[in-house]
Amino acid sequence: MCLPRFDSDSVFGALLDDDAGHWSINPAEPWTSSRRYLEGTMVLETTFTTTRGAVTLTDALDLGERTGPHDLGHHAPHTLLRSVTCVRGTVTVISTCKPRPEYGLVVPVFLADRHGANASGGAGGLSVSTPAAGSHHNGIMQVTVTLNEGQSCQFAAQLSRFGDRLSPTLRQQDIIAQLRRTMEGWLEWSAVHGTYTGPWKELVHHSGRVLHALTYQPTGAVIAAPTTSLPEEVGGQRNWDYRYSWVRDASFTMQALWIAACPDEAQDFFTFMETAAAYSRTDTPMQIMFGIGGEHDLSERTLPHLSGWRDSSPVRVGNDAWGQPQLDVYGELLDAAFLLREQITPLRPATRNFLVALANAASEQWRKPDNGIWEIRGQPRHFLYSKLMCWVALDRALRMSDELLAEDRKPVWAQNAKDIRDAILRDGWNAEVGAFTQSFGSAQLDAAALMIPLVGFLPSTDSRVLSTLEVISRDLTDASGLVLRYRTNAEIEGVPGDEGTFLLCSFWLVQAFAETDQLDRARDLFVTATSYANDVGLLAEEVDSRTGEQIGNFPQAFSHIGLVNAAWAIDQAEKRRTGTHPSATRGTTGGAS
Repeated sequence: MCLPRFDSDSVFGALLDDDAGHWSINPAEPWTSSRRYLEGTMVLETTFTTTRGAVTLTDALDLGERTGPHDLGHHAPHTLLRSVTCVRGTVTVISTCKPRPEYGLVVPVFLADRHGANASGGAGGLSVSTPAAGSHHNGIMQVTVTLNEGQSCQFAAQLSRFGDRLSPTLRQQDIIAQLRRTMEGWLEWSAVHGTYTGPWKELVHHSGRVLHALTYQPTGAVIAAPTTSLPEEVGGQRNWDYRYSWVRDASFTMQALWIAACPDEAQDFFTFMETAAAYSRTDTPMQIMFGIGGEHDLSERTLPHLSGWRDSSPVRVGNDAWGQPQLDVYGELLDAAFLLREQITPLRPATRNFLVALANAASEQWRKPDNGIWEIRGQPRHFLYSKLMCWVALDRALRMSDELLAEDRKPVWAQNAKDIRDAILRDGWNAEVGAFTQSFGSAQLDAAALMIPLVGFLPSTDSRVLSTLEVISRDLTDASGLVLRYRTNAEIEGVPGDEGTFLLCSFWLVQAFAETDQLDRARDLFVTATSYANDVGLLAEEVDSRTGEQIGNFPQAFSHIGLVNAAWAIDQAEKRRTGTHPSATRGTTGGAS
């Protein structure tokens, strides 16, 4: 419960340490459980079954008042709503609320209030609304309620900052009304945003809701994941804070929402990016990530008092990747603008200037080494993917030159696009390996090379594309067929340890199979990748090949983006086979030509 922002300190951080706080609501006697999202919503329902009966627990974050179906969460009051209903027999339920603000450093003091209790300590407080009075001891509040069939009770928690009045505890009927409002809001949003009608429609629509839920509505920022330090290797050090807005991830999210949910947020996104970046000096790299309020300084620190998920330490807050040069971001932003041009045209002068600056930066900087899409912490290199996306930036800018009012820049952009193409074909292809490789002159494979046909750099029929696809599918996969980003190398990366297969890269391979008309392989791998989703359809960053567990931060926008784009690619390939393929092209994920 990192509120009021995704990157705020946690209150219930038991994922990272038993002493970092939790709030459990469950039967007093032994139980089994199952979970689901209520259809068309991000409202979670858990059913607990005991020998004496069954109850459902409904959890939601209050969306607040709305002005229409596109206004989802802009006025959220940062309240967690929890409703328990007995659906069979008689069940005694125990609520144990153990808030530990500031990532577990603060043990608050509870004071009874009219409809619950207030917990005060540190830089803020927590108002906990309950259906009955509870006991308070050592910063823990416990409430016990017995429900018969048809009866229900409500709980809620709301944060407040130091110096502000504590939010009043809520009446039972207020919680019921706010929960109903939230469910109606999600259903209304889903009804007007579920535009995709191809295969795996429900998975795609659900991923669209997940991606929208990862958007910080006040600014339009999109986060990579709502967690920090869930490891890429259990017990390892590859534990990063993903609660920020990466330019790359957010751009990909906008593209996926184009498929899954009609991206009404496109203008908000570009407004956030151009404001946060304030980028105009094109001889220096643009910052590649921002705080969700537009902050630039995301300096990393460790929290040594937390043991980490399954003793995976250190636990990190902040992310030092903010200071890395990653030249691919120009291409991702311009590709998103090209795809979403109908949503953002006519271009605002600020947006137009921003996009022109991005193209100029790609034109001026593409020859420089960088840290690449995977944010290596070793020495910068000439990563193929970075060069490729600089080419994408210039290609899309040339296509949009009329909207950008940039006729005078076309000769320079066109020449640099040609120079990048020549360099990639000359230095990025390794004939001995039979593939485009991770960096110029390298023999190391990298799944990012799968993007070459998907961005339209080379046609899917090109022999080098087909060979790269086969080499990656043979030499960069595990036994199930899921794809590694690359083979880990501490010397290159600057970080020890290993990692699992990467779900986004697995979906890239699905797209590549679909683009090369290998539909059986595409469908099989799509089914394999999506089979690792948890019981409520959420995907983490990676899968541990040894155990089949999901690992890494969760839920991961990249993975749900990959799912959406892979399903769309299969749908488009099937339409090409039947002659019903539409004339529109997408850009990065659709294979603009």
